[in-house]
Amino acid sequence: MSRAGSDGTAALERAGAETVKRAVQLDVASRFQESLVCYQEGIDLLLQVVKATTDEAKKHRYRQKISEYMTRAEDIKKHIEKEKQDGKYHKQIRIEENATGFGYEKLFHEYLTEIVSEVWVEDPYIRQVHQLYNFLRFCEMLIKGPCKVKTVHLLTSYDEGSGRSQQMTALEEIKQSLSNYGVTLKIDFSSSMHDREIRFNNGWMIKIGRGLDYFKKPQGRFSIGYCDFDLRPCHETTVDIFHTKHTKKCDQK
Repeated sequence: MSRAGSDGTAALERAGAETVKRAVQLDVASRFQESLVCYQEGIDLLLQVVKATTDEAKKHRYRQKISEYMTRAEDIKKHIEKEKQDGKYHKQIRIEENATGFGYEKLFHEYLTEIVSEVWVEDPYIRQVHQLYNFLRFCEMLIKGPCKVKTVHLLTSYDEGSGRSQQMTALEEIKQSLSNYGVTLKIDFSSSMHDREIRFNNGWMIKIGRGLDYFKKPQGRFSIGYCDFDLRPCHETTVDIFHTKHTKKCDQK
């Protein structure tokens, strides 16, 4: 093996070892969904090591380790599936103050599977211009995703000030725009709602402490993070993710 090839294999070994180490740490902490992802990534890296190395002893050692990690990953998959079936699955993500990398695609993509066709958004603060844009960006994500969303239900509250006309105009425009993509937006209002949650008809439910409005105001109209939400600093908030056997219908008025 060439020096370059040897260096490349060593880099794969280090990356694989670090990823599996992280998987074990998450596993011990009962953060099973994140642990599973790390196990899968670590296994993939170690398989590349096995393929690249000519050292038969090393191949044998890594194959044994890979077999152990695959067995554990399969056990975690079964555990997660059982929790989902029992309606007990719960994952929590804490978004720290000024953290970045939490755009809607990053936060929701894991749960927007191809079978998702209906979405419920309950958020009392889809009123001000930036909040309406947040909802629009969320809808854009649904359009781009692997899912085939046909209906979006929005339950929000009326703007209590002079912005109600603007709110209604914007929501109607979003509704018309979604219809061009074959998506129906159904809007209801409540004057007493407080909870914020998003549900998909594949059973996933995401509760964000601040709803969709967890991004900080950009420093300027031409500053980094103005367009790309992955680069936008966030307010501190908590995201709780649940899976239920039967997603309740959004029938509140």
